[in-house]
Amino acid sequence: MTTSNYATERETTEGRVFTVTGGDWDSVVSGTDPINDERIVVNMGPQHPSTHGVLRLILELEGETVREARSVVGYLHTGIEKNLEYRNWVQGSTFVTRMDYLSPIFNETGYALAVEKLLGISDQITERANTIRVLMMELNRISSHLVWVATTAMELGAINIMLYGFREREYILEIFEIITGLRMNHAYVRPGGVAQDVPDEAIVKIREFLKLLPKRLKEYEDMLSGQPIWLERTKNVAVLDVTGCVALGVTGPVLRSAGLAWDLRKTMPYCGYETYEFDVPTHTDGDVWGRYLVRLAEIRESLKLVEQALDRLEPGPVMVADKKIAWPAQLAIGIDGMGNSLEHVAKIMGQSMESLIHHFKLVTEGFRVPPGQVYVGIESPRGELGVHAVSDGGTRPYRVHYREPSFVNLQALPAMAEGGLIADVIAGGASLDPVMGGCDR
Repeated sequence: MTTSNYATERETTEGRVFTVTGGDWDSVVSGTDPINDERIVVNMGPQHPSTHGVLRLILELEGETVREARSVVGYLHTGIEKNLEYRNWVQGSTFVTRMDYLSPIFNETGYALAVEKLLGISDQITERANTIRVLMMELNRISSHLVWVATTAMELGAINIMLYGFREREYILEIFEIITGLRMNHAYVRPGGVAQDVPDEAIVKIREFLKLLPKRLKEYEDMLSGQPIWLERTKNVAVLDVTGCVALGVTGPVLRSAGLAWDLRKTMPYCGYETYEFDVPTHTDGDVWGRYLVRLAEIRESLKLVEQALDRLEPGPVMVADKKIAWPAQLAIGIDGMGNSLEHVAKIMGQSMESLIHHFKLVTEGFRVPPGQVYVGIESPRGELGVHAVSDGGTRPYRVHYREPSFVNLQALPAMAEGGLIADVIAGGASLDPVMGGCDR
């Protein structure tokens, strides 16, 4: 029997057991693992913490075949959920928008819906506010899927698509800047409605975008869908069937690409989605190719929803009538694109002393939320984004926890990667569309 310089050993009914006290692990296991010398461990990542996908994969390889894959997360941890406990309910919007930074409007909307449910004012949200929320979410879904197409194509070698995808996304970010004053991290959707109304300039630009994007999508398909290398790298790669998706809690385009038409906008509607006409695209192969087709189809469905929302934008308030929750005056953007305009400040100052005091207390202290807890789920570009909010009756959250689809969907990576080639780990991981800012929050 061989002995180890680093570990004592003993025979048991389960086999030989080592008590490791230090030293080289490879020398410890080499005596019991018959193919130890034929396997290597590769660290794929982490990338630099300021890049898009800060994910570390530990792969055990036998040749180019992946025998074991483990995901390591936490490189973008920001402590946002804990920070929410030290800010009032309105300030929470400024934090949650920074989690999944490719779909900030969804983070804000899920949070606002949860707070409104705790307040018992869900049925008081104005028609215009709900329509604007749908409009903004669907534009955000398009921009997020454009980033997915762009970055996934780049990771598989199609650099031109990366440039085109970001070019079209830039158009949406310009629309967001006109409406909210910011390209990202908007804090636009707030408990009770939205921060300010959609200006006419933005509506004109959105209608221009509705005419532009279908032509651009056709160009993407012409460059990718019939391309032999793209087909080789995506078809029958990183397959995860519907049983595997359900077992692992996978939702969103990955689940729908396996054949299950589960979309919270249809199955558990919110913000009036039940009144809109749209389809839920599905595929049956459950591979990278199917996820690509589903996301392109979802962009087209989102374009339909944006057009319907524009047609429904009837004049009206964008905040609830309750002045203990709503702002005393509509927000307006200053000439520098930030802060409040002089007209907005003058309006607050000129209303009444009581209004000014109320505005001051609302901004500094916030409003009280009755004690209780709620869960609200919405359909983000990556799947079910859930918000569990708990109130103890004060002006600050007792606890807010997000069910982040990026985090949950990453469970599927070993199931898709193990037994496949190392090159397919890239395609499979990209097809999950994980955003590590949301995963690590």
